Amino acid sequence: MKITWLGQSSVQIITDNQLTILIDPFIKDNPLVKTTVAELNPDYILVTHAHYDHVGDTIELAKQSDATVISITDLANYFKSEGLTVEALNFGGQLMLPFGSVKLVPAWHTAALAIDGDPRTLGVAAGFELHIDGKVLYHAGDTALFSDMKLVNHMEPVDLAFLPIGDTFTMGLEDAAIAAEFVQAKKVVPIHYNTFAKIEQDPVEFVQLLNDGVGIIPEIDVPFEF
Repeated sequence: MKITWLGQSSVQIITDNQLTILIDPFIKDNPLVKTTVAELNPDYILVTHAHYDHVGDTIELAKQSDATVISITDLANYFKSEGLTVEALNFGGQLMLPFGSVKLVPAWHTAALAIDGDPRTLGVAAGFELHIDGKVLYHAGDTALFSDMKLVNHMEPVDLAFLPIGDTFTMGLEDAAIAAEFVQAKKVVPIHYNTFAKIEQDPVEFVQLLNDGVGIIPEIDVPFEF
């Protein structure tokens, strides 16, 4: 598969059968991303929670590409009210899809979106356990460290984990390194850092907390093979 980190928590995955999965597409308002919304053509959009830097450009992208949006039930209902095609999940729920499967797993975080100036809580924050092309990927979304991360993939190793390191609003470096151990990640990509002043972190320092060869620091907008 081909993976592109699009800054913040946004990740694009192109599967071996050429299906495109886009997670938390925060594009237009992300100052670090060069990729444009017009360049993206997802088949599926996965949204971890309702904060604006994760919902991002979901509505425009889904209408532009006729993508199916997958999220926790309450947020999915909001997207449905906006005319989108949705698949709603709740914790522990799993969808079988043409590329493999998506399972909704817990995260510890808040989840509200300003709609017409009024903050609305739309479910709670979540992460995704993905089974794609024979590999297991874990996108933690925004979260604190918590011990039930050990249950991801039924306590078996995860091939690739996307873990927030920005601190202030999520795990920081040390907690994210422990999270990598909890999910037995073979490879880890740090996310949710350096987009704003309050989440500035050095990803090299984070990688140094991991076992040798585990950390991957991709360049924003540049795909890598996995």
